[in-house]
Amino acid sequence: MRRNSLFTLVLAGASLCFLYTTPAMAQSQSTPQSGGPPMSEQQPRTSPSTGTMGPTESGPMQTGPMQMPVKADDKKFVKEAALGGMTEVEVGKLAQEKSSSEAIKEFGKKLEQDHTKANTQLKQAAAQDGLPVPDSLDSKHQKTVDKLSKLSGEAFDKAFIKNAVKDHQKDIKEFQNEAQNGTHANIKNFASQAVPVLESHLSMAKSLKQSNGASLTASATEQ
Repeated sequence: MRRNSLFTLVLAGASLCFLYTTPAMAQSQSTPQSGGPPMSEQQPRTSPSTGTMGPTESGPMQTGPMQMPVKADDKKFVKEAALGGMTEVEVGKLAQEKSSSEAIKEFGKKLEQDHTKANTQLKQAAAQDGLPVPDSLDSKHQKTVDKLSKLSGEAFDKAFIKNAVKDHQKDIKEFQNEAQNGTHANIKNFASQAVPVLESHLSMAKSLKQSNGASLTASATEQ
């Protein structure tokens, strides 16, 4: 009798264990209710070299806008080139009159001759392209001529050379820009042909600046 009771208790306990474990096993084998693909499928693909988002997630790689060459203002160039050329002619004349250096006088003569020729060529090119050319100095350029006209000797030489270097550096940049980016063929051609002449003027002005500075230093030492 006791054996039958013990057997009954063991059988009942086994039944209870089976009832509790079966739903748990079934739940563990089913798909999670909170849903969504596994983590491995949720992670975005990255570039193996940079670790950044690839084109699938972020779209095609885009670059910045292309830099287009800036067109030169031909009308403005003609005006400034004409005013600058006429100024160089007048300054060249002053150098021949007021300088204390034969080398500077010769340079002044070359400026007068070269820029007189260039001014004529500019007028011809502008006429072919239908662009206006000023025939007299404006107040800004006349002021430069007036300032130098009041000097003489070493004071004139120093101011003249400084002005020649500064102006020709500026002119070369403007003429090169016109030669590369201008829209009127004749003006572009004029600018292109004038660049070597301007570069030779700048080289001469720099040489005079060095030699003139050395002579001024020597004069101060002798005193």
